[in-house]
Amino acid sequence: MKSNKFVILVLFPIFALTTVFLIAPLFYGLGVSLFDFNPVRGQNPFVGLKNYQKMLNDAVFLKAVKNTLIFVLVTVALNIVFTLWISTTLVDLPWRRWRNFFRAIFFIPCIAPLVTSAVVWNKGVLITQGGLLNSLLGYFGIAPVNWLGDQNIIMAAMILFTLWADFGYNTVLFCAGLEGIPRDFLEAADIDGAGPLRKFMSIRLPLLGRTFVFVLMMTIISYFQMIVQFMVLVAKGGVNNSATTLAYYIYKNGFIDKNMGYASAVATILFVLIFTVSMVQRRLNRVDWEY
Repeated sequence: MKSNKFVILVLFPIFALTTVFLIAPLFYGLGVSLFDFNPVRGQNPFVGLKNYQKMLNDAVFLKAVKNTLIFVLVTVALNIVFTLWISTTLVDLPWRRWRNFFRAIFFIPCIAPLVTSAVVWNKGVLITQGGLLNSLLGYFGIAPVNWLGDQNIIMAAMILFTLWADFGYNTVLFCAGLEGIPRDFLEAADIDGAGPLRKFMSIRLPLLGRTFVFVLMMTIISYFQMIVQFMVLVAKGGVNNSATTLAYYIYKNGFIDKNMGYASAVATILFVLIFTVSMVQRRLNRVDWEY
C-alpha cells in the first residue's frame, strides 16, 4: 500500500503537467474549431462544423494537403535512404577517429538554428543570380534556375534544404544502432562470403528494426510539422500557393488573418492525419526480435 502511494506521489506531477500542457490544449483547440473565433473580437459565435465543411471547398487547403503529402513522402524517403547509406559507410570505416570526425561534421547543420540556415540558403545558395547552387550548375553549362520563384521547382528546393539541415540527426541515430549490432554476425557473414549488400539486407537492416521504426516515425511526425523554411525561404506560400503546407496554412489563418477558428479546424485535421499515418506505420513496422 505504501509502495502504491509512493508511485502515485511520484507520477502525479508528470500526469498534471501532461494534462495542463498537452491534453487540455488539445481539447481547447478542438473546441475553438467549432467557433468563428477571432482573438481581437468581442463576439465569437458558435458555428459547429462549418469550419470543417469550409475545407471541402477551400482550394488552398486542398492544395496544402497535396503539398504536405508530397513533401513528407519524398523527403522522408530520401532522408532514410541517404542516412542509412551514410551511416553504414561511416560504421565500416576502420579508424574510430575518422568515424567521430565525420559524424560531427554531418551533425553541424542540426546544431545551427533553422531560421539562420534558411536565411543563408535564401541569400547565398538558392538565389538565382550568383547563388552557390546555380554557380555549380553553371560549370556544367546549365542555365540558372529560379529555385524559389518557379512553382514547378520550389518544392524541390524545400526538400533539398530540409535534407541538408536534418540528415545529420538520423545519421547519428543509425550509426548508434548499427554499432550496437554484434560483430559476430558480420564476421560469420564474411566467412560465408557475403558481400556488403547481402550483409546489409540480411543482417544489418533486420537487426536495426527498432532503431529504424523509431527514426522513421519521428521523421514523419517532424516533417508534417515543418514550417520554418516555408516561412523564410518562400514569401506568402509561393507562386500560386505552390509551397503552402498545412503547417504554414494554420499559421497564416491563425496569426495573420486572425481566423483562429478555421486555423484550429485545419490543425485538428493535421493532428488526425499525423496520428493516422503514425499508427499505420507503427503497425506495419512492428518489430519482435532478440540478438
